[in-house]
Amino acid sequence: MSLFAPQSGRVAPWIQTHWDARAAGNFIGGGSGTGLLIAAAIAGAAGAPYRPLALVALALVALGLGCVSLEIGRPLRALNVFLHPQTSWMTREAMVSIPLFACGAAALWQDGGPYAWLAAAFAALFLYCQSRILNESKGIPAWREPRVVPVIVATGLAEGTGLAVILLAALGGVASLQWPALALAALLVARTVAWRRYRKRVLAPRRALAVLDGGSPVFDRIANWVGAPLAVVAAVLAPGALSAALAVAAGALAVGGGWGFKFLLVARAGFNQGFALPIPPVRGQGGGGPAAKPGW
Repeated sequence: MSLFAPQSGRVAPWIQTHWDARAAGNFIGGGSGTGLLIAAAIAGAAGAPYRPLALVALALVALGLGCVSLEIGRPLRALNVFLHPQTSWMTREAMVSIPLFACGAAALWQDGGPYAWLAAAFAALFLYCQSRILNESKGIPAWREPRVVPVIVATGLAEGTGLAVILLAALGGVASLQWPALALAALLVARTVAWRRYRKRVLAPRRALAVLDGGSPVFDRIANWVGAPLAVVAAVLAPGALSAALAVAAGALAVGGGWGFKFLLVARAGFNQGFALPIPPVRGQGGGGPAAKPGW
């Protein structure tokens, strides 16, 4: 039996088994894709190629949604996700995806234009819905902390901008990397601030915190605090092979760090709160024993 599986008579928190790597894939693909779609609209307005960035962005969002479909036990009931917009942020995410893809397709056809900004607006709404999906999972302490919302939004924007930097460098747009690199640096700083505020506030079982803290050196100290200075140097240097290489390295750190963090948060840190005994019962007369909250 798995160490994480619930056992008879167990009261300490155990990890939820409904959301696994496939669910994490939705947050990875959806967050990076929507962040990239926003970056693509800005880059296109500045004269950079729009279609390649937007195409990759829409593919990532579609891939993320496809990951969700892989874990549905009864695929024929998938359309039921649209039935509860008044209560479910997952329903709202699914509903927003329809105009997102419609506007994205129109923007691809026109190679930018007004539809690119509409697609970016729906992408921002999609990303916010994703952050609220986690926040509304009240049975999982590591997810229900309100400060998880800015963490998910900030990392999605940082991942998308990092991907934009990588793609622009691959397309040969060396001269256009300075402002995306500077934007990436700012988003990485915002991401680490959001992460540290979340970690300072979150109350969760010890094993959930151990998972988060185990990933923090890579996510915070390397991806953020190494990636941000690299991006700043890339933005300051004259356009060329060196500045492009530094920008790509910063973008790769932003993307890899964000993906790893989301996987840990969704698939490894999702411990429930277990059971607490405010006053354990005792046999015979007298008061109860001391309170017990195993695993915290």
